[in-house]
Amino acid sequence: MTIKKPKMILIDVDGTLVDSVPDLAYCVDEMMARLGREPHGETRVRNWVGNGVERLVRRALIGQLDGEPTEAEFERAYPIFLELYAENTSKRSLLYPGVREGLDYLRGAGYDLGCVTNKAAQFTLPLLKDLGIYADFAIVVSGDTLAHKKPHPEPLLHAAEFFKVEPSRALMVGDSISDVKAARAAGFSIACVPYGYNHGEDIRDAGPDLVIENLAALRTELEQAA
Repeated sequence: MTIKKPKMILIDVDGTLVDSVPDLAYCVDEMMARLGREPHGETRVRNWVGNGVERLVRRALIGQLDGEPTEAEFERAYPIFLELYAENTSKRSLLYPGVREGLDYLRGAGYDLGCVTNKAAQFTLPLLKDLGIYADFAIVVSGDTLAHKKPHPEPLLHAAEFFKVEPSRALMVGDSISDVKAARAAGFSIACVPYGYNHGEDIRDAGPDLVIENLAALRTELEQAA
């Protein structure tokens, strides 16, 4: 698998740069406790992450990936979760191995770097700042920045317009089928890491252009790209 050398690289947050599940699982279980219900634990929550916190809360309420709770249940639970997550955005979250080295290389090599996530800005910006990577990105497109979020192509095309880069010269780095779909729709190349949040499915099955061990491993691929 090979890619063309990009001018711009956009990187997803949850499951790509940051393992945010420890904080999300804490908030889910604390929410469930306040609702008088049993906790789920980090292992189950890990399979539900990747489509924003609203979707996560809905999954937690029904205890599975697909389906819907009642709106009354959701409207009671969601504010509890938001309050908890505002206080626990980055207390337990960590950068994945290779992230700091990867970002240092990409910046040093002169790539335009942006961050595109489905996480709301009120959580994204503090998380990136707390983990010391906010300054690495010239643009951060959060889940509520625009009318649409991934897998819609709008967030990726918005960043390409910001950098004045053609989609054919752009690379998305993510961990989920949502990232693959967004990249394909936007005309970007797509590289994926295998360790993220893809609901228990192997990301290779989504057909990305490239699967890399971690962000630092992107260096070898870029140096070989034409």
